[in-house]
Amino acid sequence: MSANANAPLLDVRDVSKAFGTVEVLRAVSLEVKRGEVVSVIGPSGSGKTTLLRCVNFLESYDSGSIRIDGKEVGYREAGARQRRSERDLAAMRAETGMVFQSFNLFPHLTAAGNIMLGLRKVRGKSEAEARKIAEHWLGRVGLAHKADSLPAELSGGQQQRVGIARAVAMEPKILLLDEITSALDPELVGEVLEVVRSLAEDGMTMLMVTHEMAFARDASSRIVFMADGSVSAAGPPAEILGTEIDNERLRNFLARFRASHF
Repeated sequence: MSANANAPLLDVRDVSKAFGTVEVLRAVSLEVKRGEVVSVIGPSGSGKTTLLRCVNFLESYDSGSIRIDGKEVGYREAGARQRRSERDLAAMRAETGMVFQSFNLFPHLTAAGNIMLGLRKVRGKSEAEARKIAEHWLGRVGLAHKADSLPAELSGGQQQRVGIARAVAMEPKILLLDEITSALDPELVGEVLEVVRSLAEDGMTMLMVTHEMAFARDASSRIVFMADGSVSAAGPPAEILGTEIDNERLRNFLARFRASHF
């Protein structure tokens, strides 16, 4: 627990990132408090996924500061740009569980085996303890009966639920979700979102990139709208997804979703 319980769990300040000459993030700032679910929406290419990857330091950031529970991510201190050791980075990434678009399960490991790997290698759990934790979380995501199934034997929705179970089994301080339903057939989306909804109700802190507007409206504490690598608008769902919006970019972005009556 941070020394200041009221301080944001995740504090992103003026973070910029470029790939060559292309500025992907431009002085992005946002906060996520303990127990909050913050959804990030915006058009393709607006920097949403890059932001998540910087929070988990899968991508380095060029300037600014990202702190989790008061501790600078990736670098020894803000401004110094002295990269942490790989051992330190592994420990910090364990605090930021990430669920990807494309499942990223190890194909040669069972559902339980995928969850147990990090528990054994990073958390130092025994085989028996890791198995018990894996079975608990598979039960929570409705897959207790699939513990010994390989990813190839699971549907896309089931694989993504294993991915979520793998992330939360590590007891991260914050869960990062990167468009976790975008690779799924429409009929499988609901089962995955229901798992996320139950975690939110349990108080899990989450930063979620999503294009599911109805879900963002119902599950989020706040919504952040990104455009051209910057935060263009942020606020409660009723404000960001309302019908009277001053922000023209946001209004145009949401127009394509209105037909789905979110």
